[in-house]
Amino acid sequence: MLTRSRTRHRLTTALAVFGLLGTGAALQATAGATPARAATTHRVLFDDGHAEEAGNADWIISTSKPDPLGQDSTPSAETDWTGALSSWGVALQKTGSYSLKTATSALTYGGSSSTDLSNFDTLVLPEPNTLFTTAEKTAIMTFVKNGGGLFMISDHTGADRNNDGYDAVEILNDLMTNNSVDSTDPFGFSIDSLSISSDYPSAISDSTDPVLHGSFGTVSKSLIASGTTATLKPADNSAVKGLLYRTGYSGNTGAFFLTSTFGSGRVAFWGDSSPIDDGTGQSGNTLYDGWNDSGATNAALALNATAWLAGAGGSSGGGGGSGSCTAAQLLGNNGFESGSTTWSASSGVITNSTSESARTGSYYAWLDGYGSATTDTLSQSVTIPSGCTTAALSFYLHVDTAETSTSTAYDTLKVQVLNSSGTVLGTLATYSNLNAASGYTQRSFSLASYAGQTVTLKFTGTEGSTLQTSFVIDDTALNVS
Repeated sequence: MLTRSRTRHRLTTALAVFGLLGTGAALQATAGATPARAATTHRVLFDDGHAEEAGNADWIISTSKPDPLGQDSTPSAETDWTGALSSWGVALQKTGSYSLKTATSALTYGGSSSTDLSNFDTLVLPEPNTLFTTAEKTAIMTFVKNGGGLFMISDHTGADRNNDGYDAVEILNDLMTNNSVDSTDPFGFSIDSLSISSDYPSAISDSTDPVLHGSFGTVSKSLIASGTTATLKPADNSAVKGLLYRTGYSGNTGAFFLTSTFGSGRVAFWGDSSPIDDGTGQSGNTLYDGWNDSGATNAALALNATAWLAGAGGSSGGGGGSGSCTAAQLLGNNGFESGSTTWSASSGVITNSTSESARTGSYYAWLDGYGSATTDTLSQSVTIPSGCTTAALSFYLHVDTAETSTSTAYDTLKVQVLNSSGTVLGTLATYSNLNAASGYTQRSFSLASYAGQTVTLKFTGTEGSTLQTSFVIDDTALNVS
């Protein structure tokens, strides 16, 4: 029987008795999922599978779907493609750095479809007017958590263009609050149920922000022609940042355009579809040319945000950037064979004890395993070069436990990314006694969205008052290119 001393115990035999081998996956993340970032061309998917053409809406880059190049392979003017978003699409296409597609069916992640989200860096949701299914919400949220960019564009409350009882405000709020990946305000904001008739929201003063000051120009104002705003909740996600505000508003209220992060991915929100409307589209639609509105800089805002979401911009919220990158493994003492060198850890975490086994060599990191209320930590600070489009974090994890439950996570290990101030930028995964299994399993995550930043990788093991769970880590790596 286990004691409550600070003596660790190996429980391989007990695991076999309790039948806990091979149970469960990570609680909050799909470990080892394919990162969403591309190394060169930025791949952007525009959604047209949720009534984006209902009523007078025409939120497409081209009538040729999924590939707009089928309409014109070398567009030089926005009228070469047909759709109210053709100016946006043509402007990206003309740079030679973007590959654009349109999705007309259900959104998936990890499937075989050519428009599966795993084939893209950014997903644009231009005022969806039908609810996303449970499977779609899981796909979208997992895509972002694993490194994808998400551009959400709303409209005013009551803009139910297909009369199905749901408008974009309700649909996007449902995506954020009613999904199987993380429904606890994952992006740090909610969309307001408002219908604001007109305004020219102003940009905040931040010369370093790549969305406001990007390669496509400087953003000063945007446009509301019947739209809404968002309420920021930085206590839920400290990365959320308002960039443009409704006149008379600032701080956490009245944000018309904002950015945030989730896991390894990036998020942008815009409170009206009028700014992306270029005034041209399919015959019969009544459109409004907000893209070229002389009182705003909507084109620069849309294009800079797309670049940032796809990983081509500098640091804002989740970071990223351009510049040089030399392929390398960045973590020091990554196999722990030099003891506590380079790592910061709780006493006794880095060890060569024979009570557990290293995957390779003699040393490893052992968090918890005491059978008493304990919190152990292991961390290392690392700078990811701004020019790197691939940053793959990996480590081998072994979990054994005396817990007998097959449904309750009594003891947990969080894997997180923190900034230099100690603020959590993202939780990559949470493992628990439910992940107990024999041997080591490799876990992998994309940190590409943190390029250009110095971040801290932190493992936090928290154990309850009885029955030990040991989280054993070895052979870490952060490979960039």
